[in-house]
Amino acid sequence: MLTEVHVPGDASAAALLVAAGGTALGGGTLLMPWLNDHASEPTELVSLRRAGLAEIRVNGSRVTLGAASTLFQVERDVRLAVLNPVVRSIASVPVRNLATVGGNLFAPQPHGDLAVALVALDAQAGVVDEGGPRVASVQDLVTDERPSGLVTDVGFDIPGPMEFRYVKASRRRFNSASLVTVAATFTQADGVVEAARIALGGVGPRVVRARAVEEALVGRPLDETTVRAAAEAGLGEISPVDDAYASAWYRRRVFPVHLRRALLGH
Repeated sequence: MLTEVHVPGDASAAALLVAAGGTALGGGTLLMPWLNDHASEPTELVSLRRAGLAEIRVNGSRVTLGAASTLFQVERDVRLAVLNPVVRSIASVPVRNLATVGGNLFAPQPHGDLAVALVALDAQAGVVDEGGPRVASVQDLVTDERPSGLVTDVGFDIPGPMEFRYVKASRRRFNSASLVTVAATFTQADGVVEAARIALGGVGPRVVRARAVEEALVGRPLDETTVRAAAEAGLGEISPVDDAYASAWYRRRVFPVHLRRALLGH
């Protein structure tokens, strides 16, 4: 296999190379093992190392993560405490030193836990393609079978205190894929849920936006009865499969438990 590596000096040049058929290379934690394990046609890689996409910006409550910023950068940034439990649930320290925000968006389930959290946070992604720059919802990117363009950054608003919840169930602490991942943002008034946005990982071929769960929560008190009904509604939205980590039956069985833990904390 012949592999050529391009190292463009900016995002526009990188986007042109990707549009011409190159494959974006961030930390390589997913792509390089795949290339090593699978014979393929001659491959052109587009390294983002010098493309200027590793900056993290926080302006008030607005966060912008460069697509090439690493999970380690996110983990160590005190301004991003909301994402700390998310990134610490992913892989291990050596992997987080390399893995990037943009790469995690396209990690196949049951991986890609940051993508699950970003869908719950209603994150938007900057994308550059042949038509120029545009903005796309992270939800659309991670559920599109064939996304196009180069992701340059991801932005979201930091939620208020206790408005974001995250739980990942896995077999072991490090380097383990998700059995069930739940990320949720919601607001309450007088004990009643006003708005909710729920994303799930590990329970389907892609990240699931759990709209039936959201509908079951809104307008009701956040208590055991409400969450039990929401979990029942959510069972109709998930389509887990058997894999090396768990059976589809087991994932369906424990989904209500982890939804309750995420929303109620127990």
